[in-house]
Amino acid sequence: MSKYKVDITNVNTSNLKVLKQKEMVELFKRYQAGDVKAKDELVEGNLKLVLSVLKKFNKEKYNLDDLFQVGVVGLIKAIDNFDLSYNLKLSTYAIPLIVGEIKRYIRDNTSIRVSRSIKDLAYSIIKYKEDCLKTNGVEPTNKEIAKALEIEEYQINFALDSLKEPMSIFEPIYNDGGDTIYLLDQIADKKDMREDKDMLISLRRAINKIKTRERNVLVERFIIGKTQMEIAQSLGISQAQVSRIEKNAISNVKRLIK
Repeated sequence: MSKYKVDITNVNTSNLKVLKQKEMVELFKRYQAGDVKAKDELVEGNLKLVLSVLKKFNKEKYNLDDLFQVGVVGLIKAIDNFDLSYNLKLSTYAIPLIVGEIKRYIRDNTSIRVSRSIKDLAYSIIKYKEDCLKTNGVEPTNKEIAKALEIEEYQINFALDSLKEPMSIFEPIYNDGGDTIYLLDQIADKKDMREDKDMLISLRRAINKIKTRERNVLVERFIIGKTQMEIAQSLGISQAQVSRIEKNAISNVKRLIK
């Protein structure tokens, strides 16, 4: 987690009041009895909760002033719905609401929209992995995850990729002291679609001509997204053997395309 100081426009973050638990309880009693001023004091006395959440977000990527305002909305919702009878600290209840409001704002304002069902699947995959790791001490294979969640293996990487932040095409990806190479420089020119189609046809023919095991390894590595170790375990061979099969397969495909 980042430890940088959060700077918010027109807010002196170093002088924000922090309420003690006893003060908090008294203010909640007053607010729930109809004292609106007590609510204002509760909000002002817990703004540092919002700041603590903002430290998790990249200040170079997001406008922290906007996220702060959204986070305060989450804090207000928490204060409005907080129940003293549960004997919980406000922070325990409020932080998830603050995080949720901020993430919802980011999701709704991003230029790339990802289906909610795909993201839900990604979270299910992550949870299943974490549960298996706690129970068995090792992460499950893609095959085990697919079986447990009743999905196809290729959907696993597809779903997990949906959680990654989009990268700018002007992101520098290499610099050896000379000219910087940007992501844009590595994007293929799609103008000549006929050439691309010809290449795909040649590639398909080449893959169909190589050995079955080589073809299967290529499919599992580059379409399903398995690691060499996962393939080795499913085939009952060593990772080094899978590596050799993969290299031979790629070499044979290149030879057949020429």
